[in-house]
Amino acid sequence: MENLYPAPATRAEVQFYPLGESAVVVQFGDAIKRHTHREVQALSAYLDAHPFPGFIEYVPAFTTVTVYYNPLEINPPNEASLYEVVTETLRHMLLQTTTEAEPHESHVVEIPVCYGSKYGPDLAFVASHAHLSPEEVIALHTQPEYLVYMIGFAPGFPYLGGMPEQLVAPRKDKPRPKVPAGSVGIAGKQTGVYSIQTPGGWQLIGRTPLNLFTPHGQTPSLLKAGDYIRFVSITEREYERTQQHES
Repeated sequence: MENLYPAPATRAEVQFYPLGESAVVVQFGDAIKRHTHREVQALSAYLDAHPFPGFIEYVPAFTTVTVYYNPLEINPPNEASLYEVVTETLRHMLLQTTTEAEPHESHVVEIPVCYGSKYGPDLAFVASHAHLSPEEVIALHTQPEYLVYMIGFAPGFPYLGGMPEQLVAPRKDKPRPKVPAGSVGIAGKQTGVYSIQTPGGWQLIGRTPLNLFTPHGQTPSLLKAGDYIRFVSITEREYERTQQHES
């Protein structure tokens, strides 16, 4: 099939490949970078505003956007395949995102966290591993504004970027069968918040009383890709008071 919409020179690294018979993966490089995140956000925003015939949904990730479509609603011209038609459509969209689409307006969400004690049973381990005091770990963890790169693993679970290098810690040798919702953890170079109760192997340093996922809410997930969050240290009393309000 003739390439009607060549990729822009500045996006020579963009690659396409099929995922089964009803999805195309658009890959913007192979490293987690803020520029790559903006590319993912730009295409996602364009798909929100300009869904093509047969489009079902898209799934943004660190470096990719996977676009799902209904094969029965797409009529390929001549001998072109469905994959070729959708890929060309996405190439055309990428051209438009350079001038029309902008990522959604980002905002900073404050996440109150009660660090240590029964809410963060691994805070002492993380502090020892980093050769820091627990108070220094808390000070470092609450310092940055973390970018939400993607939502995944579990509904409402944010994958964050920007954790200080001093706080890098290994996963637990034996995962916990049940990690309470709201638990704040560290695994390798990442930190995150368990949005629901699941098994998990991250080092738990605290817990937020906020509900990150409310399945019957108008917007089930508190966070979305492109947001920034800031962790704020609170006392146990403040945790309990906020939890009562959230219930």
